[in-house]
Amino acid sequence: MIATYHTHTYRCCHADGTEEEYIKKAISEGVRVLGFSDHAPYIFPGDYSSYFRMKNFEQDDYFDTLIALREKYRDKIEIHIGYEAEYYPELFAATHKLWEKRKPEYLILGQHVVGKEYVPELFISATEYTDSEERLKEYVSLVVGGIETGRFTYVAHPDIINFHGDEELYLSEMSKIILAAKKRGMPLEYNLLGMSKKRNYPDDRFWSLVGELSGDAIL
Repeated sequence: MIATYHTHTYRCCHADGTEEEYIKKAISEGVRVLGFSDHAPYIFPGDYSSYFRMKNFEQDDYFDTLIALREKYRDKIEIHIGYEAEYYPELFAATHKLWEKRKPEYLILGQHVVGKEYVPELFISATEYTDSEERLKEYVSLVVGGIETGRFTYVAHPDIINFHGDEELYLSEMSKIILAAKKRGMPLEYNLLGMSKKRNYPDDRFWSLVGELSGDAIL
Protein backbone atom coordinates (compact mmCIF):
# COMPACT_ATOMS: atom_id res chain seq x y z
CA MET A 1 0.00 0.00 0.00
CA ILE A 2 1.55 3.31 -1.06
CA ALA A 3 -1.16 5.70 0.17
CA THR A 4 -3.63 5.87 3.02
CA TYR A 5 -5.95 8.72 3.99
CA HIS A 6 -7.67 7.26 7.08
CA THR A 7 -5.37 7.95 10.04
CA HIS A 8 -6.37 9.17 13.51
CA THR A 9 -4.46 10.89 16.30
CA TYR A 10 -4.65 10.63 20.08
CA ARG A 11 -7.16 13.49 20.09
CA CYS A 12 -10.02 11.17 19.16
CA CYS A 13 -9.41 9.22 22.40
CA HIS A 14 -9.17 5.83 20.63
CA ALA A 15 -5.80 6.06 18.87
CA ASP A 16 -2.29 5.89 20.35
CA GLY A 17 1.05 7.40 19.45
CA THR A 18 2.15 10.77 18.15
CA GLU A 19 1.72 12.10 14.64
CA GLU A 20 5.47 11.91 14.12
CA GLU A 21 5.50 8.24 15.09
CA TYR A 22 2.84 7.54 12.46
CA ILE A 23 4.84 9.43 9.86
CA LYS A 24 8.10 7.63 10.64
CA LYS A 25 6.33 4.25 10.53
CA ALA A 26 4.69 5.11 7.21
CA ILE A 27 8.05 6.08 5.71
CA SER A 28 9.64 2.86 6.95
CA GLU A 29 6.83 0.85 5.31
CA GLY A 30 7.20 2.58 1.96
CA VAL A 31 4.04 4.67 2.18
CA ARG A 32 4.33 7.67 -0.13
CA VAL A 33 1.14 9.54 0.80
CA LEU A 34 -0.19 9.75 4.37
CA GLY A 35 -3.44 11.52 5.11
CA PHE A 36 -4.50 12.34 8.65
CA SER A 37 -8.26 12.35 9.15
CA ASP A 38 -8.96 12.49 12.85
CA HIS A 39 -12.56 12.53 14.05
CA ALA A 40 -13.64 16.12 13.49
CA PRO A 41 -14.88 18.43 16.22
CA TYR A 42 -18.62 19.04 16.11
CA ILE A 43 -20.77 21.89 17.41
CA PHE A 44 -23.30 20.16 19.66
CA PRO A 45 -26.17 21.76 21.58
CA GLY A 46 -26.12 21.92 25.35
CA ASP A 47 -23.19 20.54 27.31
CA TYR A 48 -22.71 17.27 25.36
CA SER A 49 -19.06 16.27 24.92
CA SER A 50 -18.24 13.44 22.53
CA TYR A 51 -15.97 10.64 23.72
CA PHE A 52 -14.72 9.66 20.24
CA ARG A 53 -13.73 12.91 18.54
CA MET A 54 -11.42 15.83 19.18
CA LYS A 55 -12.71 18.80 21.12
CA ASN A 56 -13.38 22.07 19.30
CA PHE A 57 -10.44 23.82 20.96
CA GLU A 58 -8.05 21.13 19.68
CA GLN A 59 -8.57 22.00 16.03
CA ASP A 60 -5.74 24.56 15.86
CA ASP A 61 -3.19 22.31 17.52
CA TYR A 62 -4.12 19.46 15.17
CA PHE A 63 -3.46 21.58 12.09
CA ASP A 64 -0.42 23.42 13.45
CA THR A 65 1.27 20.17 14.50
CA LEU A 66 0.70 18.48 11.15
CA ILE A 67 1.68 21.53 9.09
CA ALA A 68 5.02 21.64 10.91
CA LEU A 69 5.58 17.90 10.41
CA ARG A 70 4.59 18.11 6.75
CA GLU A 71 7.37 20.64 6.25
CA LYS A 72 9.87 18.61 8.30
CA TYR A 73 9.31 15.44 6.25
CA ARG A 74 8.45 17.03 2.89
CA ASP A 75 11.38 15.30 1.16
CA LYS A 76 10.35 11.86 2.42
CA ILE A 77 6.56 11.64 2.34
CA GLU A 78 3.49 13.58 1.18
CA ILE A 79 1.28 14.61 4.12
CA HIS A 80 -2.37 15.69 3.87
CA ILE A 81 -4.65 17.02 6.61
CA GLY A 82 -8.33 16.20 6.70
CA TYR A 83 -11.17 15.04 8.91
CA GLU A 84 -13.53 12.11 9.32
CA ALA A 85 -17.03 13.04 10.43
CA GLU A 86 -20.63 11.96 10.69
CA TYR A 87 -23.40 13.78 8.88
CA TYR A 88 -25.94 15.22 11.32
CA PRO A 89 -28.23 17.34 9.12
CA GLU A 90 -29.42 19.70 11.84
CA LEU A 91 -25.86 20.53 12.97
CA PHE A 92 -23.86 20.25 9.79
CA ALA A 93 -23.95 23.82 8.44
CA ALA A 94 -22.66 25.44 11.64
CA THR A 95 -20.09 22.71 12.18
CA HIS A 96 -18.80 22.96 8.61
CA LYS A 97 -18.10 26.66 9.24
CA LEU A 98 -15.95 25.64 12.23
CA TRP A 99 -13.94 23.22 10.09
CA GLU A 100 -13.48 25.76 7.31
CA LYS A 101 -11.58 28.06 9.65
CA ARG A 102 -8.58 25.77 9.05
CA LYS A 103 -9.44 24.55 5.54
CA PRO A 104 -9.14 20.73 5.75
CA GLU A 105 -7.91 19.30 2.45
CA TYR A 106 -10.50 16.53 2.45
CA LEU A 107 -13.43 15.19 4.46
CA ILE A 108 -14.27 11.53 4.97
CA LEU A 109 -17.89 10.65 5.67
CA GLY A 110 -17.90 8.04 8.45
CA GLN A 111 -21.40 7.47 9.83
CA HIS A 112 -20.78 5.61 13.10
CA VAL A 113 -24.04 6.71 14.72
CA VAL A 114 -27.67 6.23 13.72
CA GLY A 115 -29.96 8.74 15.40
CA LYS A 116 -28.72 11.67 17.46
CA GLU A 117 -25.31 11.22 19.05
CA TYR A 118 -25.91 13.99 21.57
CA VAL A 119 -29.22 12.62 22.88
CA PRO A 120 -28.43 9.56 25.05
CA GLU A 121 -31.72 7.76 24.43
CA LEU A 122 -31.33 8.25 20.66
CA PHE A 123 -27.64 7.27 20.43
CA ILE A 124 -27.36 4.02 18.46
CA SER A 125 -24.06 2.64 17.18
CA ALA A 126 -24.16 1.57 13.54
CA THR A 127 -22.18 -1.56 14.49
CA GLU A 128 -24.89 -2.75 16.90
CA TYR A 129 -26.51 -5.96 15.60
CA THR A 130 -30.00 -5.25 14.33
CA ASP A 131 -32.83 -6.54 12.16
CA SER A 132 -34.66 -3.20 12.32
CA GLU A 133 -35.74 -2.02 8.89
CA GLU A 134 -36.22 1.49 10.24
CA ARG A 135 -32.64 1.63 11.52
CA LEU A 136 -31.26 0.43 8.20
CA LYS A 137 -33.26 3.05 6.33
CA GLU A 138 -32.19 5.82 8.70
CA TYR A 139 -28.52 4.87 8.30
CA VAL A 140 -28.82 4.90 4.51
CA SER A 141 -30.67 8.22 4.60
CA LEU A 142 -27.90 9.84 6.65
CA VAL A 143 -25.11 8.52 4.44
CA VAL A 144 -26.86 9.51 1.22
CA GLY A 145 -27.65 12.91 2.73
CA GLY A 146 -23.98 13.40 3.58
CA ILE A 147 -22.92 12.41 0.07
CA GLU A 148 -25.40 14.81 -1.47
CA THR A 149 -24.01 17.81 0.44
CA GLY A 150 -21.06 17.63 -1.95
CA ARG A 151 -18.73 18.38 0.96
CA PHE A 152 -17.24 14.93 1.48
CA THR A 153 -14.43 13.30 -0.49
CA TYR A 154 -15.21 9.64 0.11
CA VAL A 155 -17.26 7.35 2.35
CA ALA A 156 -15.47 5.39 5.08
CA HIS A 157 -16.71 1.87 5.85
CA PRO A 158 -20.08 2.42 4.12
CA ASP A 159 -21.02 -1.15 5.10
CA ILE A 160 -20.60 -0.54 8.85
CA ILE A 161 -24.34 -0.97 9.48
CA ASN A 162 -24.70 -4.36 11.16
CA PHE A 163 -28.05 -5.33 9.63
CA HIS A 164 -29.25 -8.93 9.51
CA GLY A 165 -32.86 -8.68 8.51
CA ASP A 166 -34.60 -8.86 5.15
CA GLU A 167 -31.90 -9.53 2.54
CA GLU A 168 -33.72 -7.93 -0.38
CA LEU A 169 -34.32 -4.78 1.64
CA TYR A 170 -30.62 -4.64 2.61
CA LEU A 171 -29.52 -4.81 -1.01
CA SER A 172 -32.14 -2.31 -2.14
CA GLU A 173 -31.27 0.23 0.54
CA MET A 174 -27.48 -0.14 0.34
CA SER A 175 -27.59 0.26 -3.44
CA LYS A 176 -28.77 3.83 -2.78
CA ILE A 177 -25.42 4.60 -1.12
CA ILE A 178 -23.45 3.09 -3.98
CA LEU A 179 -25.42 4.92 -6.66
CA ALA A 180 -25.31 8.26 -4.80
CA ALA A 181 -21.54 7.97 -4.40
CA LYS A 182 -21.12 6.94 -8.02
CA LYS A 183 -23.12 9.97 -9.17
CA ARG A 184 -20.77 12.23 -7.19
CA GLY A 185 -17.62 10.38 -8.30
CA MET A 186 -16.91 9.40 -4.69
CA PRO A 187 -15.03 6.20 -3.79
CA LEU A 188 -16.30 3.81 -1.11
CA GLU A 189 -13.78 2.60 1.44
CA TYR A 190 -12.92 -1.07 1.89
CA ASN A 191 -11.80 -0.82 5.49
CA LEU A 192 -8.74 -2.93 6.28
CA LEU A 193 -8.96 -2.41 10.05
CA GLY A 194 -12.41 -3.95 10.01
CA MET A 195 -11.04 -6.85 8.02
CA SER A 196 -8.03 -7.45 10.28
CA LYS A 197 -10.14 -7.18 13.45
CA LYS A 198 -12.86 -9.44 11.98
CA ARG A 199 -15.58 -6.87 12.57
CA ASN A 200 -18.98 -6.93 10.87
CA TYR A 201 -17.41 -5.01 7.99
CA PRO A 202 -16.26 -5.30 5.24
CA ASP A 203 -19.53 -7.01 4.36
CA ASP A 204 -19.38 -9.35 1.36
CA ARG A 205 -23.02 -8.62 0.50
CA PHE A 206 -22.25 -4.95 0.09
CA TRP A 207 -19.05 -5.39 -1.89
CA SER A 208 -20.65 -7.83 -4.30
CA LEU A 209 -23.22 -5.12 -4.90
CA VAL A 210 -20.49 -2.53 -5.46
CA GLY A 211 -19.08 -4.82 -8.15
CA GLU A 212 -22.44 -5.27 -9.81
CA LEU A 213 -23.10 -1.51 -9.84
CA SER A 214 -19.54 -0.62 -10.88
CA GLY A 215 -18.82 1.59 -7.88
CA ASP A 216 -15.33 2.95 -7.16
CA ALA A 217 -13.36 1.79 -4.12
CA ILE A 218 -10.47 2.99 -1.98
CA LEU A 219 -8.47 0.90 0.49
